[in-house]
Amino acid sequence: MILSDLHETGRTDTELYAEIAAMLSQKEISRLVGIGPHIKSVEELFDLETVFFDSTADFISAFPQLHFSQETILVKGARKFGFEQISKLLTQKVHDTIMEIDLNAIAHNLRYYQTQLSPGVKLMAMVKAFSYGSGSFEIANLLQYHQVDYLTVAYADEGIALRKSGITLPIMVMSPEPSAFEAMLKYKLEPELYSFEILNAFIAFLPQEQKDYPVHLKVDTGMRRLGFEEPDLPVLLKVLKDTGKLKVISAFSHLAGSEDELHEEFTLGQIGRFKAFAFVLRNELGYDFIRHICNTSAITRYPDAQFEMVRLGIGLYGFDSGKPDTSDLQVVAKLKTTVTQVKRIAPGETVGYGRRGILPQGGQIATVKIGYADGYRRSFGNGIGMMLVNGKPARTIGAIAMDMCMLDVTGIDVHTDDEVIVFNEELTIVDLAAQIGTIPYEILTNISQRVKRIYFYE
Repeated sequence: MILSDLHETGRTDTELYAEIAAMLSQKEISRLVGIGPHIKSVEELFDLETVFFDSTADFISAFPQLHFSQETILVKGARKFGFEQISKLLTQKVHDTIMEIDLNAIAHNLRYYQTQLSPGVKLMAMVKAFSYGSGSFEIANLLQYHQVDYLTVAYADEGIALRKSGITLPIMVMSPEPSAFEAMLKYKLEPELYSFEILNAFIAFLPQEQKDYPVHLKVDTGMRRLGFEEPDLPVLLKVLKDTGKLKVISAFSHLAGSEDELHEEFTLGQIGRFKAFAFVLRNELGYDFIRHICNTSAITRYPDAQFEMVRLGIGLYGFDSGKPDTSDLQVVAKLKTTVTQVKRIAPGETVGYGRRGILPQGGQIATVKIGYADGYRRSFGNGIGMMLVNGKPARTIGAIAMDMCMLDVTGIDVHTDDEVIVFNEELTIVDLAAQIGTIPYEILTNISQRVKRIYFYE
């Protein structure tokens, strides 16, 4: 942890920093860099590896001699200390492909959708697929702090990782494989049940003395992917009534085209079928449960279908294909890399695997540290993809390799180690998706976990 003096707390230095020292010990922080005369004056309070500096300038001067490796670093400083200089130094030190995640932007987007909810409507946040590539625990921890009601993961191991990291919110598992049932019980994870096979398997697994284990029923109203259907109701009700092991916490369905006016009639039909299914289920079971069908785009487009809960996914990350104007949302993620080498290319000379890249008139290329193993797909090659080099657009040239690719930087002033933007608020993931004919979800979730994540929060 890199921590500055904290001012205007109304407490003595000894009281304040003794409490902070205890917190660092409790959270198993292994190393502290303290900046400021006050924290430095009580260095004996900290029982861990420490180094102290009088000012941010002193830290920056000593930075080349400091060793940072294989560490998660929390940077927290009072505004007067200008810790953004430290964040920039640490980012530059990586000299690698990184994704910056703005946690303030996620909090902003969450608050926006919360303002769109009818009174009393709960919010379930989707943190599956490594939180759309943004980092599971870091996002879940923020959502827990901002009091969302539920989290959803795709597989049990994602939920287990969150539990081990201290997440206590209810967690729904969308694909509860029988091999994970035991771990799900141990970590209090709630399965989505979508077929008689998975329903009966889960009932059979539960111990005889188990009562009212919370489950979520998936209803297929038109997605034609997973879920119980209206003809299944008689048998489904019999199974649920015959066992005392389960309690339906929620019933839900998934809209197939809520973002597009073209599918409005179909969407309204889905909502109607879901309401009818849930009505029979409630009447026959004799107790209430949460109903949810709205995904991100439906929250604002179909407010009458918010029921008792909505599911917020990619809207958290600043994208909502159901909103023609997304100025209410903030971009969360920026993917950056750096230039490894700059070369002059002779007229007609080929570039990359298969000799697919060519500059007929010659020019200049830059090799950058991102490839398909990082999630920058091969389909971006041969001029399809574009990045920003020192703010100037530069097209790919040649094939995308596993760990790197080349850009045509003819006419751009560029040098080794210069920053390259793969996507940000200017060149967005919507733009990248359009380049290769896919959707923003795929761009975000494709970013490999080997790409370092750096989180910013004020």
